[in-house]
Formats: sequence, C-alpha cells, structure tokens
Amino acid sequence: MTHQKKVIVAPLNWGLGHASRCVPIIHALISENFAPIIASDGKALEFLQQEFPALESIILPSYKIKYGKKLKWSLLLQTPLIFRAIQQEKEIIDNFINSDKSVVGIISDNRFGVRNKKVTSIYITHQINILSGFTTFFTSKIHQKIINKFDECWIPDTKQSTFSGKLSSSKNNLNQKFIGLLSRFKKQETQNTIDVLVLLSGPEPNRTFLEEKLISIFKNDNRKIVFILGKVEKIQKKWIENNCTFYNYALSEKLQELLNSSKIVLCRSGYSSVMDLAILEKRVFFIPTKNQPEQEYLAQYLQQKKMAPFCEEHQFTLDKLKEIENYSGLKSMKKPFNKSLFGLFHGERKF
Repeated sequence: MTHQKKVIVAPLNWGLGHASRCVPIIHALISENFAPIIASDGKALEFLQQEFPALESIILPSYKIKYGKKLKWSLLLQTPLIFRAIQQEKEIIDNFINSDKSVVGIISDNRFGVRNKKVTSIYITHQINILSGFTTFFTSKIHQKIINKFDECWIPDTKQSTFSGKLSSSKNNLNQKFIGLLSRFKKQETQNTIDVLVLLSGPEPNRTFLEEKLISIFKNDNRKIVFILGKVEKIQKKWIENNCTFYNYALSEKLQELLNSSKIVLCRSGYSSVMDLAILEKRVFFIPTKNQPEQEYLAQYLQQKKMAPFCEEHQFTLDKLKEIENYSGLKSMKKPFNKSLFGLFHGERKF
C-alpha cells in the first residue's frame, strides 16, 4: 500500500531516550496509514534506522551538547554552536517540506528548529520548566517561548504529572496536552532470571564513567548480572566477562525480554527510562547523571514518593541495592497511544 501522507518524527540526539520514546509514536503513525520520516543525527538516528529499516530518513546537524562540571554554564558556552545547528536543521526541514508536498506534519521531540509554518508542527517534552538553579525562571521562559512557536505541545505523562512532577506543571497556555506515558515496551509475565540488569545510557563521557565504575563493583559477583551498555553499533554483540553478561546494545524486542526477566534494574534517572520501567512495573535503583538538574530532580521526586531509591554515582555500593526493599517500585498501566491526536495531520497544508 502506498502511503499518501508523510509525518516527520525528529527526536533530539541526547542519549537514546528521546529516540526510544518516539518508537510507539512511529508504530501508531504506520498503523494509521501515515508514512513516518525519521529525522535526527548520531546514535539516535542509527537506533531508529535499525528499528525501522524501511523508513525514509533525514540527517540533521548535531547540537554537539557536551557535559561540563556545571551543566548550565557548559550549555551557555555552547549556545552559539547549538543555535547554529538549530538554524541549519530548520533550513533542512524547510527545504524538504518545500520539495515534498506529501509531508503534512512534524513531531519534534525537543528539537527546536524542526517546525514549519506550512504543516502542523508538534513539540514533545516533559520539561516545560527547565531546572537550572537560580536561572530556572529564565531558562523556563525561554523554553516556553520556543514551545509557543509550535501548534501543540504533547507532554508524555498523566494530567496529574505523576512521574514528571514540577517539570511539566505550568499555568501558562502552551497548547499543551498530556498524552500519557510513552513506552515501546509491554509488561510480560515471565520468570525473573536476571538478578540485576544494568542499563547504561546518556551522552559521553558520563556513560563511560558509570560503565567503568559498575563493572568494577559487580566484578565476580555470584548473582546473574547483565549489562546493556547503550552503545549502538552496526552489529549487536553479546559476551561474558568476570561472571557478568554484556550486550553492546539491544533493540526493542530483546531489551523488552531482558527487562521483563529482571528482578532489579539499575540505571540513570532519565525520564524515558522512568516511563519504560513504570510500564513494566519494575523495582529500580537510580544513579542520576551528575550536574544534570532534570535527572537529579526526578530521582529525588520519585524517592520522596517512595517509588525508588537513588544515590550519587560516587556513593554507590552493592549494599545500596538493599534499599529497594523499602520502596514500592514504579507502576503505571500501559494504555494504547491515542491515535486521535493524529487528527491534526488529516487536513491539507496550511498554505
């Protein structure tokens, strides 16, 4: 069947979280007879190309965001390069839409420049408010100004902001809609054969720092320990070293199997991971990325709600995992993606 209408789906390349939560949206678009076009860069683009090898894709410029000891100052210094990439991606999208009249919509997951006045442009974020210490008011206002350039803002959470807390709460009218949790996974009843599943993700060099620390800690552990390194490569690999099982990365089907089979998950407190583990009803221990206020807030917020414990990276020991017994774990029923949201794309172009 020939798809008549195309929708560009463009996640930010910041770890794999933004890309992975676009997976259920892409599946829903296909089921509604749209032709999704993947638009991103780096590992996020490679991941989605492997998940959806038959789909058309667009290479966008990288924001090249790098961590510093103080994230907000690091981002401030990188602002000129980021804005240059935003302008470049907007030009690429404008040219593509002008050349392909079958494009009727855009779904941008935190990519500021992926929008166009000729088609309905949606922005996905769980962070209406950008936490940045004493500059939070200003960074949030800037972000909300960007959000207002889109037709709608989709927030992947419940209307009560159950999992994102104050990150997604705002009294301002941003044409926001709470669309429920986004996860590519579904809960399966299976035996818990994995004692600890270590799920690594996020930008470098922080991902590697945590990998090296945890490999050292779990070295020669007598339990069944499995590492998913989050390193997207052309070929998926599996090996055993020091009694631990390693995967360089895992696509959705395999990762769903491993997660469902685990008793405990140890990972960063990125929001996409939070959503996935809530859908799978998992007990989890979080290690937030240092100097990333969003992850630090989410870890503290979920601990206060008695869902999951956390600690800073330098504080983690094997004994810390015992704290999980005092927490309920993450829980949320998975609901089908609301395909009526795509009604925005059924009309003709704006002009």
